[in-house]
Amino acid sequence: MAKQKKKLTTKQYVVAIAQVAKTTYRAAPLAIVVQVAGAVITSVLPIVTTYFAALTTTALAEAYAGDETAGERAILFVIITAILGVVVMAWQSLETYIAALMRYRVEAAMTDDMYAHFLSLDFWRYDDKATADMYDKAQRFANFFPYIFDRLTRLLTSMITLIVGLGALILVNWWLGLIVILAVIPAIVIQFSLSRASAKHWNDNVETRRSKNMIEWNMFQPERIAELRLYNIARHLLSLRASLRDKDEKQRIEFERSYIPRRLAADVLQAIAEVAALIWVTVQIIHRQQPIGQFLYVQQIVSRALGGAEQFVREMSQIDEDLANLFDYQEFMKLPDRQGGGGSFEKMPQQITMQNVSFHYPTSTKLVLKDVSIIIKKDQHIAIVGENGAGKSTLIKILTGLYAPTTGKVLLDETNLDTITIEAWHKQLGVLQQGYLSYGFATAKDNIYFGDVSQPFDKERFNSALERAEARTFLEKLPKGVDSYVSNWMEHDDGTKGADLSGGQWQRLALARNFYRDSPIIILDEPTSAIDALAEARIFKHLFADKKRTVITISHRLTTIEKADMIYMLQEGKVVEQGTHDELVGKRGAYYTMFKSQLREK
Repeated sequence: MAKQKKKLTTKQYVVAIAQVAKTTYRAAPLAIVVQVAGAVITSVLPIVTTYFAALTTTALAEAYAGDETAGERAILFVIITAILGVVVMAWQSLETYIAALMRYRVEAAMTDDMYAHFLSLDFWRYDDKATADMYDKAQRFANFFPYIFDRLTRLLTSMITLIVGLGALILVNWWLGLIVILAVIPAIVIQFSLSRASAKHWNDNVETRRSKNMIEWNMFQPERIAELRLYNIARHLLSLRASLRDKDEKQRIEFERSYIPRRLAADVLQAIAEVAALIWVTVQIIHRQQPIGQFLYVQQIVSRALGGAEQFVREMSQIDEDLANLFDYQEFMKLPDRQGGGGSFEKMPQQITMQNVSFHYPTSTKLVLKDVSIIIKKDQHIAIVGENGAGKSTLIKILTGLYAPTTGKVLLDETNLDTITIEAWHKQLGVLQQGYLSYGFATAKDNIYFGDVSQPFDKERFNSALERAEARTFLEKLPKGVDSYVSNWMEHDDGTKGADLSGGQWQRLALARNFYRDSPIIILDEPTSAIDALAEARIFKHLFADKKRTVITISHRLTTIEKADMIYMLQEGKVVEQGTHDELVGKRGAYYTMFKSQLREK
């Protein structure tokens, strides 16, 4: 069962509001001043306008009754009322622009900080459900944060409107203010109860929304549509999506419906209060104890006071929900960044050593790697082989510093990898994994340049990368060559559409990106699974001919690994064999058994 969020204390409310104001002021200081001034102007001017409108009505009645001076007063009051109306409209236009500017600046500051923090977390957190839940809740707050100060401004406006309205009513008769206060209390209680229930429902259904979003994302990926159609699963997923949507949105609407009778009762109570006030002022006017304009004055002031109270309750209940989510955001932002050492490289290590490394993922106790020891010498070509699930990809994550060993060490010469900054280590690596990224929003040229954006584009490195990945031929055939978009969902300014690439072409593009990086250590995890065997053989012939780089390869293809200087065979997280291809074949052990069919084909 989902844990219910605790209600905020008064102190927490004050602290949270102060933090919102501080963050907003840092992003848009002038907007804060304008918004606060606007809250006062927006709440006071309409009441002042009502006052002069009431005086106008009284003056007109007096003029109609024969008072010769009343006509001039009526005209003066009309002019003042009109001027006040223009001022209100002009201010609202300015305020709308300022509010939009403030929301943009605050949203930019919030989302930039949040995304940067998300990308700097310890790598294990991306596999952690609790972190994913925390991120979803924090993201919801970040999305609404730019609007919170707007709500605070509206809250201030409604509070001033309510206070000024009550004060104006008390000046007429003290009990008019009292009945308005008594009439709005039930609405406050009901609205707060509803907002708490709404917040709890949202937090209880984080996984439901995540599942629905995943279905929607998969259904709109072009490369997935073929399987959805062939397996006739699209309708099933649409139905599943609908059920998840109903669980989230329909249930929320259902419990909101349960509040309708209580809301109606509160509205009736407010209506009774307004009618009572109007009956009282009508009786007063009939007995000539109040001027005729007082009816309009009381009617408008009561209406504004009740409207201000209703808006106050609505904004307060929404802020109550948003500020409760603030603590989810703060909890997420307090998660520690990836911790590494403070050291850096003076020169490339002559040897990389995995020394008695064992590892299990943070959310499990099952060891994926068990007492693994591997030595990789500078400029050596290493192959890591084994059946699926043997721990090969996990070993690469340890080697690249994405995960730290549960026990054991990764040494760069005599230096523990944990003492080196992760950024310094990653600068030495070019890594192409099975799940490589396809930047469909960019051109082919940019897809390759993304291999090293720390320096200006280098044409010589670019051309070398194209040759080594055997990507030049198919890229030059694209509508705009290497400057073509590599997705048919993209279009150039002149109307030329982008081109889709095959799986093998995407893989060569990813290889070219890796080669463009021009790093001293290259790690390839099943890098050519979609490339034909002959092209793969040529690519690795060039790769292994380069004796100035350390190459670490994971592959199931014998032609890829047989030329490696050293091969490590993994089974169930352990190194069971190591040696050259000929040595391992001669042993007739696990390596020979795994590649026996490919050996016969040769």
